[in-house]
Amino acid sequence: MTETTDAPAAPAADKPVQVEENGTADTTPGQEEPQDKSPDKEKEEPPKEMRAIVLTGFGGLKSVKVLKKPEPTLGEGEVLIRVKACGLNFQDLMVRQGAIDSPPKTPFILGFECAGEIEQVGEGVENFKVGDKVVALPEYKAWAELVAVPAKYVYALPDNMTPLEAVAITMNYLVAYILVFDMANIAPGKSLLLHSAGGGVGQAVAQLCKSVKDVTVFGVCSKTKHEQLKENGNIDHLLERGCDYTNEVRKVSSDGVDIVLDCLCGEECNRGYSLLKPMGKYILYGSSNVVTGETKSFFSAARSWWQVDKVSPIKLFDENKTLSGLNLRHLLFQHGGAEYVRGAMNKVLDLWQNGVVKPLVDSTWALEDVPEAMQKMHDRKNIGKIVLDPSMEPKPKPATPAKGKAGKDKKQNSEEKKETKEEKDKEDKEKSDKEKSAEKPQENGEKEEKEEHVANGTDEGSQ
Repeated sequence: MTETTDAPAAPAADKPVQVEENGTADTTPGQEEPQDKSPDKEKEEPPKEMRAIVLTGFGGLKSVKVLKKPEPTLGEGEVLIRVKACGLNFQDLMVRQGAIDSPPKTPFILGFECAGEIEQVGEGVENFKVGDKVVALPEYKAWAELVAVPAKYVYALPDNMTPLEAVAITMNYLVAYILVFDMANIAPGKSLLLHSAGGGVGQAVAQLCKSVKDVTVFGVCSKTKHEQLKENGNIDHLLERGCDYTNEVRKVSSDGVDIVLDCLCGEECNRGYSLLKPMGKYILYGSSNVVTGETKSFFSAARSWWQVDKVSPIKLFDENKTLSGLNLRHLLFQHGGAEYVRGAMNKVLDLWQNGVVKPLVDSTWALEDVPEAMQKMHDRKNIGKIVLDPSMEPKPKPATPAKGKAGKDKKQNSEEKKETKEEKDKEDKEKSDKEKSAEKPQENGEKEEKEEHVANGTDEGSQ
């Protein structure tokens, strides 16, 4: 027989289990019961939540809701910001309708601009620390109480700048600075036509132009904004939106203008190009004419596209004109322009600190009131920036709405009560009639003998 070096397993299996005085079984090492580990296991806490403005589906204002979402987790190269203010831009309206290229799948958190304080710093971030006041331009997710943003899209703020001022200046003045100085190369004595002159970017462009000597600004906007814009004094000639402003411009400058800044697109492209002087520059930086109603209109998008004349390079060559465009979102997130944008942002902050520019805030809104804020921008009723403040209380809702679900419910309850009362009255009447018919034989005793065939020969009165 061959001997084995393995110890026999049977004796170990037959070893009796010792029971301690406290009644618990003493098991052999390596044979602990799974339940012995579970009490030592820390229970996983549910993720913390925050408020955020969520787009539940592309379309109208009802698809924008304030919901509870899990707080974001911090990734490498990111900072976590406690948001104190958010910026509303026309781009957000286009995202809501789905009229923007490559939007995320719904539901997702809206917003491209926010300001606040850094709560956490991710691995690899060296230029920020906890407690820094910053403004950020994330690709979506800015409209929330907390947001995790790659550090390359975050900008340190001066100590004396508030979060509200930060979101009023960042997006608008970045776009305006790039348009006016880097693309249009504004110079003394030049003239410029500006669409949506009363909006946030329009006001920023007008202020920057006035920092250069003898620049003439033609501003197109709604008639209702003219009086207030005249008080600001940054626009030399105010033109009414919807009128034949090309003739109005030529009454002042017969040969046209040097620069056209267009955020509308559509037929405005053709009018703007026709106003350019030789060596003039037409710059498209938006397409708000696509947004004509509360929801996306394919007809409006197609019309805006086909209304634009196709200009060949040969025509530009012959006429000594320039066509160009600016899309800040693409520049940041698709074209690797983060460092260029940071340089422009530093110059904007320097202008603010030196008092050259001052952002104009139209109004401030609670997160819950963002649909109303969006509607105001959609109707082009704002003069300056619209800001969202997470700390603000929402506006009180009407106690008794004239129409809607509450009114329908009230009417339905009233009808149900009416039907219940009618049914009760009917039952009472039937009961009363039955009682009367039961008492009638007793009142007419002379008929009892004639009705002996009823109820087995007896009547109810005798029982």
